[in-house]
Amino acid sequence: MSEFDAIVLAGGAARRLDGADKPMQEVGGRPLLAHVLDAVAAAHTRVVVGPSRPGFDDVVWAREQPPGSGPVAAIAAALPLTSAPVVLVLAADLPHIAGAITPLLNALGVDPLGTAAFGSSADVEKGPQVDAAVLETQGHLNYLAAAWRRDTLAAAVAALGEPAGAPVRSLLARRRTIVVDDRAGWGVDVDTWEDLDSARGEQHE
Repeated sequence: MSEFDAIVLAGGAARRLDGADKPMQEVGGRPLLAHVLDAVAAAHTRVVVGPSRPGFDDVVWAREQPPGSGPVAAIAAALPLTSAPVVLVLAADLPHIAGAITPLLNALGVDPLGTAAFGSSADVEKGPQVDAAVLETQGHLNYLAAAWRRDTLAAAVAALGEPAGAPVRSLLARRRTIVVDDRAGWGVDVDTWEDLDSARGEQHE
């Protein structure tokens, strides 16, 4: 079993894209959602939170309650469907996020390729006491490009009480967090048509 699961948040109103289905907008001829799911292909379970879209196999679909109630509610809906000791939490509008997966997981002692260098699942649970790793892109923390210890994330969600409308940053209160430097713009997201045009014209390694 892989040492990590992935939660991909694919809801939202996409108001700055005039209400278009943002995860299905194409970069390089493929939907944004496909880029993110491919980046976490090694995950044991990939949970996508949002309206179900055709053409995506081997994923589990979930929906926040009520629909449109925000990313923390989406995380709360997805967590019961995961089981690995570490969980990636990613937005679906990160076309270049593949480069950040290894640094984020390494920060919590996990090798996404499952090699012995980072040990077994038991080693992960007993390893360096960091609760979460968050990507810092262009000077800003991207809370939806993060790796969490699953038990810690579940406790943080439970501590909030009602998750609907809660800001994602509130989950990190009093948590031991490591910041992962985004060296190549892996966490640049797509919020506007201009962002989409830019993503279509860029290549990230």
